[in-house]
Amino acid sequence: MSESRQALILHLASGGEPLVFSLSAKSAKSLAPRLPVLLASGGVDTPELEDGTTVAVNFAHVVTAHLDVLPAHVRVYGTPDKGKHGFGV
Repeated sequence: MSESRQALILHLASGGEPLVFSLSAKSAKSLAPRLPVLLASGGVDTPELEDGTTVAVNFAHVVTAHLDVLPAHVRVYGTPDKGKHGFGV
């Protein structure tokens, strides 16, 4: 069985679909205990994504956030891609 992938799910104050980021294992472990504090304080954090990049999250614009497990076949922000990167591909 493959290792489970952790995701950060953000519901923004502006509404719309939630943003889903695939986190690195280290980042998910680090973020889990700090998530309530970041939400309460409206802090900014830059978690590392599974593909090695980072994303800056301003929790002042987030209504609710949680960590969850991603199914193996799902592709979201930060999912490693063996192909080309960028908008021009």
